[in-house]
Amino acid sequence: MEKITFIDPQTNEETEFAVEEETKLNGIKYLLVSDGQESGDCEAYILKEVSTKDDEILYQMVEDDVEFAAIAKVFSELTDEDTAVEY
Repeated sequence: MEKITFIDPQTNEETEFAVEEETKLNGIKYLLVSDGQESGDCEAYILKEVSTKDDEILYQMVEDDVEFAAIAKVFSELTDEDTAVEY
């Protein structure tokens, strides 16, 4: 399972996430990530790819409710039946 490191822009705290699924919508790449726990319920987040001036690829949390609901619906269709995406 691919892992990425997310740096909180407000606290500069680093968190490692496991990439559960990825998709592209309207030319924007989105990742469904989790804390990587293999058993039981786990927290999942949706990140979207953004680029900086240096062509460095960064991800930010999806905070817009409409955008979040749309991409969460896509991820719920892409994940297997053992994975429930609640939004």
